[in-house]
Formats: sequence, structure tokens, C-alpha cells
Amino acid sequence: MAPKRILVGQIGAAHGIRGDVRVKSFTEPPEAIADYGPLASEDGRIALTVERQRPADTVLIVKFREVADRNRAEELNGTRLFVDRDALPAPEDEETFYQADLIGLRAEGADGTLYGTILAVPDFGAGDLLEIQPPAGSTVYLPFTRAFAPVVDVAGGRVVIEPPEGLFAGAEPDDEAAAAAEASGAAEGVEAGSLKRRPGRRRKGRKTSGDAADAVPAGSPDTAGGSEP
Repeated sequence: MAPKRILVGQIGAAHGIRGDVRVKSFTEPPEAIADYGPLASEDGRIALTVERQRPADTVLIVKFREVADRNRAEELNGTRLFVDRDALPAPEDEETFYQADLIGLRAEGADGTLYGTILAVPDFGAGDLLEIQPPAGSTVYLPFTRAFAPVVDVAGGRVVIEPPEGLFAGAEPDDEAAAAAEASGAAEGVEAGSLKRRPGRRRKGRKTSGDAADAVPAGSPDTAGGSEP
């Protein structure tokens, strides 16, 4: 199996005449993009090494060793930059997880009931969420807190969840659909970024219709890497 690759940044417009480029970094802090060795393009044909960098507003101004002039810098505009998951350091503690490690995990009940597969870990402004694809029906969102996700077993390929009543109403177990959801959640190119599971608190008596919007805290969409550099 090919190693999982992590999206750590995207090259934007050229800056100056000496080959510098604007780079939108998806690492935390942004300057950590230089810590993981050579950065590869999506097709693996381009390898770039950060020679120097400096912050500029919401991006970095980066000089790659392999880029000598503005013409080459302009050719790289829009190139997405990846590293292998193994190049990332271990999470800082047992409550911190890489988004890439959560995506593709099974979402199960304490009794082993399969609720679905984790497709993404968005944050719409009120904290990290687990976007879960049930075996049937639309995706649903669950706060990534100890109250709703008490067990995160990356090695075992699962997250044990305690969803609010009715969140998965109408979703029936289906092995074939679950396998398809798991395959879609394991796609290459997950954005870099670690997150810390919050203590959280369950809202007693909370009911949902199973629609994603009913389980999402209020806020406007804002995900890492959502804008062009």
C-alpha cells in the first residue's frame, strides 16, 4: 500500500525576480512546512527544498533551492505540496491527533455498532467536528470532544462515539456501502494539521432529525486551505 500523503501547502504567485514564490502553508505554525524535508508535487515529479522563508500577511514568501528565476517560479503557480505521513512528528500528547490519522477510521458505538466512516474533520467556527458518512444517507457531524468521541483508537482503525439520539436515524448497516465510504475517506492529499480533542459536554435531551445541519454548531464555514494563496 502506498504511504499516505499529507497536503502541507500550495504555491501561489511569483514574488520578485529571483525565484521566490508565495506559499499558503497548511502546517501549524506555517513555518513548519520547512521541517519535513523535500516537498513533492501531487504527481511526484517535482521535489522542492525550502532554502529560506519569511511570513507575509497570510502566506509565506519562500525561496526553493531548485527554483532559480521568476520564469520557473511562475510555472509552479498552483502546485500543491505534499509530504509522506511518516515525515510528521508524533502528536504532542494523547489528546492531540492529526486530521489525516482520523480520516478513514470507522465510527463505532461502544457495543461495536458501525455508524459509518470519518470523511473529514472540519471546523465551522465552533470547534472541530467529525464528518461521518453512514452506510446509507447523508453525512452527519459530531463534535470532536471526549463526551461524543470517548475513545480514539488510531491503531485499531476506529473511533468510539456516543451520538445524540436520532443523529443516525434511518441509516441501516450495509457492509458494501460502508466499504465504499471507507475507501472514499482514505483518499490521498489530506491537509496537514493537528487538533486537540476538547473535554466537551453532552446536551441532555438533544434530538436531531439526522440531517447534517441539525448537529452542526452555529458558525460560518472556514476550513484550512480553503483559499488560493
